[in-house]
Amino acid sequence: MDRFEYVINLPDLQFSQFCQHQFSLNKGIYNTIDSWFYNNGIIDILVRRKMILQFMKFSSSDETKVKFGSGGLSKKLDDFWNQSIGEIFVN
Repeated sequence: MDRFEYVINLPDLQFSQFCQHQFSLNKGIYNTIDSWFYNNGIIDILVRRKMILQFMKFSSSDETKVKFGSGGLSKKLDDFWNQSIGEIFVN
């Protein structure tokens, strides 16, 4: 099992702690992102976690710290979603 597969299969607490350590993402923001993907049709937890990690990489310039200003999280999620959907239809 490679590291990526290992990480996405962690129990919930450890996965959210990984996100906190890797991206400085607090539990509240993590839950908001997770709920956003769920509410947008990503029901499978493993697929959702992959999307969360892809979103975090998309949102950070140095892949370590992510900051969202007022309204920034929703805009970034929309931008990521629109780009991801476009890539799905192109491929």
